[in-house]
Amino acid sequence: MERNMVGQWIGRYQGSADGRLMINIDQVGSHLEGVAYVMPDDRNLPSSVGRFATKSTGNEHVSEAFINPVDPRSGFQCQWDDIKHLYSDQVHHSSEAKISLKLENEKLIVVANSSEGFYWESTLSRPISNSQSKVTSTVKSWKDFKDYLSGFSKSKYLFRGQREPWRLRTSFHRKGRYRISEFTSKDVKQLHKRLSAITKHYFNLEVPDQNGSFFNLLQHHGYPTPLLDWSYSPFVSAFFAFRDLPQNYDGDGYVRIYIFNSEAWINNYTQIQNLDPPCPHLSVMEFIAIDNPRLVPQQAVTTVTNIDDIEAYLLEKAKDDKVAYIQAIDIPANEREHVMRDLRFMGITAGSMFPSIDGVCEELRETNF
Repeated sequence: MERNMVGQWIGRYQGSADGRLMINIDQVGSHLEGVAYVMPDDRNLPSSVGRFATKSTGNEHVSEAFINPVDPRSGFQCQWDDIKHLYSDQVHHSSEAKISLKLENEKLIVVANSSEGFYWESTLSRPISNSQSKVTSTVKSWKDFKDYLSGFSKSKYLFRGQREPWRLRTSFHRKGRYRISEFTSKDVKQLHKRLSAITKHYFNLEVPDQNGSFFNLLQHHGYPTPLLDWSYSPFVSAFFAFRDLPQNYDGDGYVRIYIFNSEAWINNYTQIQNLDPPCPHLSVMEFIAIDNPRLVPQQAVTTVTNIDDIEAYLLEKAKDDKVAYIQAIDIPANEREHVMRDLRFMGITAGSMFPSIDGVCEELRETNF
């Protein structure tokens, strides 16, 4: 099947100025809608966010883009009159541009001409459509994995368990959506309206802590979000890796535990609370547990990101910084019964991870059947 332009495209642009570019495109009915984030290398020029829509889902388009500058102090979009005093009198910002987009050999060729005479062009790539992880793994038995953990700092690392070595992606991106601006402006408002009649607490989305807690509540109840769950506990992560395997599994597959050096990442990169900043980002967030009793027993931490291919981003930064930000351990899946027994002795069960009727029933089903 021929692929259209839907996806996330990241690369560089050249022209009146050079810089980095990220374009997110979704299919909306019979046409495409996109958001472009333009980030000049020259700090004396403002970043911009442009929105555009096409007339079809084809592989070649000419469209008008409507552009807002980004306030460098807050990271939010604004009007040019609000920030032009921060820049030289010679700097002007366009409100509109004509852009052409062409999909050719799995590359997106983009040319933009703005109303102020600014010109740039770019050839962009998107992540390869492959669910398998790019992170090189090490195979360890459950005993060797526990021994390996003895050398780890408690606060330096985060862990994530998965039944298979799928690449790291948020549920939002796995569902084939890319414009987080639409998620925040439409999905969140719909969900807030409906859930406010159900939750004991009224979430004030203007308060950052409550806003983050609301997103985390959605995540933990199955709604696709641009969040990815981690835990401070490698054993909680192991529970989630082995949990959905059949009891007495005797196959030759492996489960995966990802290990993220979050301390180094936080030290090297600004952590951004804005869910949709005008640049690629991966930020580590701890949300307060409002109406979400799962958060504490799971020792949960969340990464928030607008990046589809998280692994490629981490591996690229690891190469640049010469820091191993991400690693993976694969454990034989046929060790399931041994692992789950060990975890029960640690108090890590479905009943403790999911304090609810469903969690207790799952725990006792595991024990009694």
